[in-house]
Amino acid sequence: MTLALLVLISIMWVPVGMFFLGYGEVKSTGFVSAVVGTIVVIGATIQAAVFADPFTAGLLFVFGVLYLQTGHALLTGVEDLRTVGNGALLVGIVCAVYAFLYATGGGVKPDGKTIISVVPYLAFMNLTFVVICFTVTGVTYGKINPKVAATMFIVLSFTCLLAPAFGLMGYGKLPF
Repeated sequence: MTLALLVLISIMWVPVGMFFLGYGEVKSTGFVSAVVGTIVVIGATIQAAVFADPFTAGLLFVFGVLYLQTGHALLTGVEDLRTVGNGALLVGIVCAVYAFLYATGGGVKPDGKTIISVVPYLAFMNLTFVVICFTVTGVTYGKINPKVAATMFIVLSFTCLLAPAFGLMGYGKLPF
């Protein structure tokens, strides 16, 4: 489920990146953000309820809601995007916690087994998500050039969405 959602999210990140570069228009970008956000929230619900994986679902939920917030802002013509930036700021903080837990391992069951394994690539991914979320916050507050976020969205679509998804689906392993 999560791997398919990573591929899906890339279909939003690239158009958002291109939009920030001045290619594309606001309503189509908003529409794809809203569609991806809806499907990610549904996927997070399935991840939590069916697969009993609230840890993965938590990360999917915050991103899905941020994508819905972004879609709403773009579709309705919101001019002051700082609220979207504030949402991105919180998602960045959540990603920092996930990065820490994937870097160090976390939680222990009563039988002594670790709940969250150390997974360097997932720690790396979440750290890059922290950076992009904080960058989006900076863009919405007028402190960072949108082209910086645009470049990050496009590059990270390949390094942090498509590469791990296809690596796991095709070869059963992460890039590192």
